[in-house]
Amino acid sequence: MCPKGTYCLILKTGGCTVSVGSLKSIVFEAGYYVYVGSALGPGGLKRMYRHQKLAREKDKNPRWHIDYLLVHPDFEFVDVVYTCSEKHIECGIADNLQGNYVLKFGCSDCSCQSHLFHRLTCPVNEIQAAIEDIGQIPKTLSENDDS
Repeated sequence: MCPKGTYCLILKTGGCTVSVGSLKSIVFEAGYYVYVGSALGPGGLKRMYRHQKLAREKDKNPRWHIDYLLVHPDFEFVDVVYTCSEKHIECGIADNLQGNYVLKFGCSDCSCQSHLFHRLTCPVNEIQAAIEDIGQIPKTLSENDDS
């Protein structure tokens, strides 16, 4: 696996309300949620495995917006679609995923409306297309799991 890149976490819920730090209480409709994040720091794409582990074990206090969903019992981790790149491309992917979104979620360091998007059906193919549209090659964690 490449050391750095951008990833799209896919989570699923039957519907719930979650208190998400400074964003306060948010109602999440049933369906799938896609969170677009970057992993360009020292740990790189190991961050995806951290998210996966947090969702499985739900054993840490949330720090980032996405952590509040990962530790919530009504959210299930589905998969990750990612791409290898040392460039900041998460906003380009988020732009390609427009539609239903949670305002200000996960985008405090950019000018995007959101980095969390809601879908009624599993969005793996849509995410792959969004990544391809910016000239990158998408991969899924479930297909490339070497953790």
